[in-house]
Amino acid sequence: MAEPLPPTRSRIPGSGLAKGLAVTLRTMTRKTVTEQYPDVQPDLPPRTRGVIGLFEENCTVCMLCARECPDWCIYIDSHKETVPAATPGGRERSRNVLDRFAIDFSLCMYCGICIEVCPFDALFWSPEFEYAETDIRDLTHERDKLREWMWTVPAPPALDPAAEEPKEIAAARKTAEKLAAAQAEPTEGES
Repeated sequence: MAEPLPPTRSRIPGSGLAKGLAVTLRTMTRKTVTEQYPDVQPDLPPRTRGVIGLFEENCTVCMLCARECPDWCIYIDSHKETVPAATPGGRERSRNVLDRFAIDFSLCMYCGICIEVCPFDALFWSPEFEYAETDIRDLTHERDKLREWMWTVPAPPALDPAAEEPKEIAAARKTAEKLAAAQAEPTEGES
C-alpha cells in the first residue's frame, strides 16, 4: 500500500486564476510575432529551397537526374530525332528530344541530388513554396509547371570582387594578350 504524499503548501483559493490572468496581461502588452500568412507573404532568404524548376532548353535527356534520385521520383521520356548534316558531305546525327519530364513531389525528399548531378544546369531550386494540392495524385508536376517555376529562380549571387581569378580565365587572358600584342607589332615587310 502506497503512503500518502505529504502536503506541499496550502493553496490560496483563486491563486491559479490570478497567475493565469497575470500571464494574459503580460502577453497582451507585447508585440505579436504571428505572421498573417495568406495576407502577408513571408520574407524568405534569397536562396530558399522550394520546388525544382526545369530549364528545358538545357536538358539533353542524359537521365542522370533520374538515375541518381534516391526516391525515383523523376520520370523522363524521350525519343531520338535525326539532325541533318551541318555541312555538305557531313554525316547525319541523332539527338534525344524530351517528351516528358515530371517530378512526383509526394515522393521527393528535396535532397537536391538531381540538381547537383545535372551536367548541363537544367534543374534549379525555385523559392516557390505554394504548390499544395487537395489530391496526392496531383503532386506529380509535368514539365510545363516545372518550366513556370524556372522563372522564379533568383539570379546567382555576385562573385566576390576580392576573390582570386580562376586559373582558366587568367590563362585565357594571357593568351589573348599575347595574340593581341603579336598582331599589333608591325611586320618586317611594312614600314
